Amino acid sequence: MNTTAQSRRTFLAGAAAVGATALTTSCVASSSGGGKGSSGGAVTLQSNLSAPQAKSAMQDVVDAFNKRGGAKGSLNTVASETFRTQLPTYLTSATPPDLYTWYPGSVAESYAKKDLLLDVSDIWAKPELSGYTDALKKLCTDSAGKKVFVPTTYYWWGVFYRKSNFAKWGVKEPKTWDQFLDLCDKLKSKGVAPIGLGAGGGTPWVASSWFDYLNIRINGATYHRDLLAGKHRFDDPEVRKVFDRWSEALPFFDPNSTALPFQDATTALLQGRTGMMLIGTFFADAAPKDQLDDIDFFRFPVIDPKIPLAEEAPTDGYFASARTGRKDETKEMLRYLATAEAQEIYLKGSSGTSLPTHPDAKDSGTPLVVKGRKLIENAADITQFFNRDSSDALSPTADTALTHFLSKPKEIGSILTTWQRDAQKIWSQ
Repeated sequence: MNTTAQSRRTFLAGAAAVGATALTTSCVASSSGGGKGSSGGAVTLQSNLSAPQAKSAMQDVVDAFNKRGGAKGSLNTVASETFRTQLPTYLTSATPPDLYTWYPGSVAESYAKKDLLLDVSDIWAKPELSGYTDALKKLCTDSAGKKVFVPTTYYWWGVFYRKSNFAKWGVKEPKTWDQFLDLCDKLKSKGVAPIGLGAGGGTPWVASSWFDYLNIRINGATYHRDLLAGKHRFDDPEVRKVFDRWSEALPFFDPNSTALPFQDATTALLQGRTGMMLIGTFFADAAPKDQLDDIDFFRFPVIDPKIPLAEEAPTDGYFASARTGRKDETKEMLRYLATAEAQEIYLKGSSGTSLPTHPDAKDSGTPLVVKGRKLIENAADITQFFNRDSSDALSPTADTALTHFLSKPKEIGSILTTWQRDAQKIWSQ
């Protein structure tokens, strides 16, 4: 989504994301059939929000919906990586779950093109969504002009750290890349692994954040989106520059970067074994609430002052299966999820670091959230995240390439050649 500086605030009054990640696995529930009408029974909401706080908050939302009378909902929570790999299977099943937490934009479009998503254009004319911004409407509309998504919250990415640790170590937030490398030097001299990652144990996608940010800082957001759309090549010289810069920071990464999942990397950050971590605010759902006041972040450092400062602000919410046998009930639940009430219930039960899309919904108002909102509102441009600006199908090519680079950076030439070959197969499908 290419937002202009003028429309950015409008976008952020409603660019959304229900922070997504997870640990717990569970069985996959399905609805009772793929008929065209409504067959009754509870709407199955398949959720990848399995971090403890997020899972509990989702149950609060479903319980509130069920107390209203009318249609009922049933929550089924699946570990995030399992959810991602199984989503195409869910959607193509003869008896799919009815409703899903996931992403709008190019991700939803890839499923809509296969006629797998329910057309929910009619509910966008209802009062619950009447105040949503034009930018959100565009983000939730497929190439055929149908609305296929309902957004609920958004969040930001940044380099997070513990304020008490930075104070103890006598360091401060950097603004430029050189200042960032100097900070890393200081932390390493104190026996601290400067940069945590968490690209192991089923969460290799976390590494894409480094690729995204380095690319938008070096080549700009427009180049980045065009690259992910197949308009440039991964073995282009511009992409090689991204990895040249990344190589400067590699000596400062936690040696366990590709061994630990991001949840364990979060623990390492909170315990002071690592100094900072480029991550989305969803990581706070895996942190004790009594430590949230000690968490802060800074903008990913400036590398080229001539490049406008874009930020990643992913949007999340819900889409529904085109094969649901409960279309009326599913749409009723989607209308509720779009309300300020539902979004505030979620924020209250979770870490509260997401921002709601409903114009009347209140965020948590914490200093962290206020700072995050300001970061995004002042951004020169907005990207989402690697798979959201490309597709779920392209994301595994990044996982493979980037984790290979982290372990064997000297093989970057062959890594990029292979990445381009694998990506081309996806783009040509």
